[in-house]
Amino acid sequence: MSPITPREYCLPDGLLPVEDVDELGYVKETGFLWVKQKNEIKHKFEKVVKQVSYATEITSYFEKCKIKKLPGVKSKEVLIWISLTEIFVESPTSDKITMKTPTGISKTFPKVAFEA
Repeated sequence: MSPITPREYCLPDGLLPVEDVDELGYVKETGFLWVKQKNEIKHKFEKVVKQVSYATEITSYFEKCKIKKLPGVKSKEVLIWISLTEIFVESPTSDKITMKTPTGISKTFPKVAFEA
């Protein structure tokens, strides 16, 4: 599916489940990734009971242990959808992954919950 895998950046492969991709690109020098898909999708990560929405257009920058500047990805918190700006692990061997919102609020989960 992707010209890269999150695993190359010490992140779980299941972080960006997309479907019916129209366009996909990656600029290795900057880590910039973009995805255009036919429809917005909602995916539930069962192990942490977390629902995440992926827009028809998603962009991001990949760095070692981190995805940042992530418009198009939102997490459902109680009754509202909240944008995610960053997803990261503290180190390549960490078993925890953290998701951060634009307000600086973050939540940490077991990394295995997001493996494909």
